[in-house]
Formats: sequence, structure tokens, C-alpha cells
Amino acid sequence: MEMIKALDQALAKAEMLEPVTVAVAAAEDIEVLEAVRDAKKRNIAQFRLFGDQQHIESLSEKVGLELTSDEVIHTKSHLEACAKAVEAVRIDRADVVMKGMVHSSDFLRAVLNKEKGLRTGKVLSHVAVFEAPGYDRLIHITDPALNVAPTLQEKKQILENVIEFCHSLGNENPKIACLAAVEVVNPNMPPTVEAAVLTQMNRRGQIKGAVIDGPFGLDNAVSIRAAKHKKIDSEVAGRADVLLVPDIEAGNLLYKSLVYFGGSHLGGLVLGARNPVILTSRADTHESKLYSIALAVIQASYQKNV
Repeated sequence: MEMIKALDQALAKAEMLEPVTVAVAAAEDIEVLEAVRDAKKRNIAQFRLFGDQQHIESLSEKVGLELTSDEVIHTKSHLEACAKAVEAVRIDRADVVMKGMVHSSDFLRAVLNKEKGLRTGKVLSHVAVFEAPGYDRLIHITDPALNVAPTLQEKKQILENVIEFCHSLGNENPKIACLAAVEVVNPNMPPTVEAAVLTQMNRRGQIKGAVIDGPFGLDNAVSIRAAKHKKIDSEVAGRADVLLVPDIEAGNLLYKSLVYFGGSHLGGLVLGARNPVILTSRADTHESKLYSIALAVIQASYQKNV
């Protein structure tokens, strides 16, 4: 498979695959329904929309989305919409679950429910996939949304999740930079120590399918010029495909900086669940939600064929 280097390429790839069914929790949102409309036009997905039926149908008319009677499932609350959407995936009436106009905590509570959710025993983690101006590849940031202060073992599993995801996009040996405030190991800065340990675990075959190095500052992870200036000799330096952030604060700030200062396009998924989980910010554009659907379609196809 040719490596996907742009989000429009992800859309094109999704169009070539068998459509999946996406269960949307709290679908009564203009941006969500615009993404649903565009995904249906491209024939990359079918949908089951959970939420206030009257509101969903009213907004659908405004965005030019035609719905059949069986595509909208009325629920009395957002919590019920989340539970019903996750249930649809769990009983194989849908392949992907997607967050709509609902708080992430409520949505994830349904996904993580021990009895009725989509747990697999793995650590669930979020990846934000960015198409940043001036870069010839997609930049993956993990984890900017789920794990608040991941331990070393949790970071190992976060890396394993994103490595499999990169493989699904045709990147068979992604370059991963473990970020910290500085690029040298400092015992007083735990992220630098953990980055060094993860690097050594990769070199000894404990984490496979990628090239991992660190610690890196952001500059020398994505800029060859900065890496050369600081005399960093590494296959990853300046060429990172994946940025492992030390905690949720760093990830969240980097995510929003790329969107609001950098003008980047993006899609976002939760990895490690039984089925693909689409998790974007309520403030993200319908374009970002459409890209996320395309990424989920690709991931669903990959998981079926692994």
C-alpha cells in the first residue's frame, strides 16, 4: 500500500474501500451533519444518527442532507445517545462510533463502560492527524485528549496503538519522536528519562514496527535545520512522523496551536478500542470530522484484514 501523506489522499483511499456504518452519538449539530452529508456523497460510509430526532431532521434540511426513516434513532438525552451509539457498534449494527455534539467525558464514559463499552484490555489513546503547511507528510500527535499523565508503561501502549495506525496508512516504519522540553536526558525532568527508556525499548525489540528516538524538543523533532544546528545525529531528528507528547497539557496546546496559529487540517481518532472511535473537538470544522470519518474507514478495513 502506498503511504498516505495528505488527508485528501485518505479520503481517496476511503472511497476505494467498502463503506462502513458509523453510529453518531448526539448528531444534532450542523458541522457533524455536514460531514455526514459529504461522507454519504462520497459513498465512504452509511450512518445511524442518535439524538433528538426532530432537531436532527431540522438541521439536516438546512445542510441538504437527505435521511431515511431508519437512519435517525430518537433518544431522550445525550447520555442515552452515547449509550445507544456504542451499543450499536457492540452488537455489530455499526462498525464505527463517532462523537457528535456531546461532552467528550460523557461520550468516553460510554465507550469505556466495562460491561457495555468497547474495551479490549488495551490502553485507549487519542491520535490527532495533522496536515501542516510546509510539510510533505502527515504529522501524528499522541496523546492530546485521553491520557492525562501517562506512565511509562502506558506510553509504551500508546506507541503500540499509533504504530498500528500508521501501518494502516501505509507507513510501515514510522519515525517517532518522544517530546520533552529539552533534547538531553535530565533526571530532574521525568519525560526526558522516559523518552530515553522508550528509545532503548525500541532498539531492543520491546516496541516493534517503528523507529523511536528521544528525548527531542519540538524544534529538532520536525526541523532538519534545527537538528543539524544542535548536532543531533538521528534517523528521527527533523523527520518525525509521530510526536509522542509527555502529557495531555502539552498535547492539547500543541493540537490547538497547529489549528489556530498554524492553519493545519486534521482528523482525530481513539485507538485501542474494539472498533474505531471518532473523537474530534466540538469546535472542529465539518472538514475535520469528514477526514476523521475517512481515517476510521481505513482503520476499520485494516483491522478486518490483519
